[in-house]
Amino acid sequence: MRLIPIGSAKEGMYLAQTLNDKNNRVLLQKGVKLNQNLIGKIKENGIYSIYINDEYSDNEIEDVISPKLRNEAIKTIKDTFDGLDKYFKQRENAIKVKQLEQEGEKNIQSLNNISKEFVDEILMNNNIVVNLVDIKSIDSYTYQHSVNVAVLSLILGIEMGLNRNELHDLCIGAMLHDIGKAFIPKEILLKKAPLTEEELDIEKDHTKKGYEYLKEKYEIKATTKVIALQHHERVDGSGFPYGYKGDKINKLARIVAIADTYDYLTSDTANKKAVPPNEAIELIMGSAGRYFDFKMVEVFAKKIMPYPEGSLVQLSNGEIGVVQEIQPDFPLRPKVKIVRQNAVSVEMKMIDLMKETNVVIKGILYEIPNACVPRKMGEGNSFKNTIR
Repeated sequence: MRLIPIGSAKEGMYLAQTLNDKNNRVLLQKGVKLNQNLIGKIKENGIYSIYINDEYSDNEIEDVISPKLRNEAIKTIKDTFDGLDKYFKQRENAIKVKQLEQEGEKNIQSLNNISKEFVDEILMNNNIVVNLVDIKSIDSYTYQHSVNVAVLSLILGIEMGLNRNELHDLCIGAMLHDIGKAFIPKEILLKKAPLTEEELDIEKDHTKKGYEYLKEKYEIKATTKVIALQHHERVDGSGFPYGYKGDKINKLARIVAIADTYDYLTSDTANKKAVPPNEAIELIMGSAGRYFDFKMVEVFAKKIMPYPEGSLVQLSNGEIGVVQEIQPDFPLRPKVKIVRQNAVSVEMKMIDLMKETNVVIKGILYEIPNACVPRKMGEGNSFKNTIR
């Protein structure tokens, strides 16, 4: 399977990963053969990247947590946000408000329990690496993003030597890091055009609003609540809301800041297209010591596969290939199946970049171009405005 932007999807390709709609219901099952009607249906649901199987790639990539647990977490986070939305609309109804407050407490407790399962599942995997970009719909981005940030944060936290209790605090904090967005108008969160300065200030306020909401939840530890407040702080003092520097930023918040940015960059959102994993990692590594904790970035970069298995890539010698097998300690030197097309067939030849030391990967492709020029998934993107 390989990740492509929906604009590169063609009739006859097979969907390699089940797609869910904004309510986390199954939209299209894995294995369905794509046609123009189905491609249009995917676009209508705000999904602009998909995993496909075709003549170039038909491998399987497993998620680092079970689909059942991921979906349970997404649903609970969505219920938490929806409950807050109902709370604002029912503030004059004391009975309804009390009921919604009780439901909110149950959701928080459920997330506490789910986070323990996340920690258990990920700890059971030895030397885990991220070989998969999570597919999100635009409308449910915040809920899916929150779950993915929790997974990425845990992987980094384990490598940083956090104990089980710290990992649990990190996970629940990562799941709730954007809870303050429930207090931000949806017309701002889902706006496709660039935000005005006034709108940007309102959106930035989600960190304080999230912290204020969590501050009243006694079953959540203080260090966990601080993640919501500080995940947009930057180690050089250029972040918000307070411009804290270096170690003044909570350690768990520094971890979540990296995971949050990586998942944002590799996701299609209301106002930007996704960038491929290799570009996202390059952007984060280029900001190590400036925006992000240098040591944490160094560790994080070793856990993310810049060219996931199944990726169609262009090599420095002009040939095109499919990433077949990744060496965890040398992610830039995988085994690659070279694709050679002729009039009647596609031929494949395996090379090992650990041995072919004069050849490097230039970039990810999404289709075989006539002139062999890479098409970048998020062409035109930059590291600016990583709030959303």
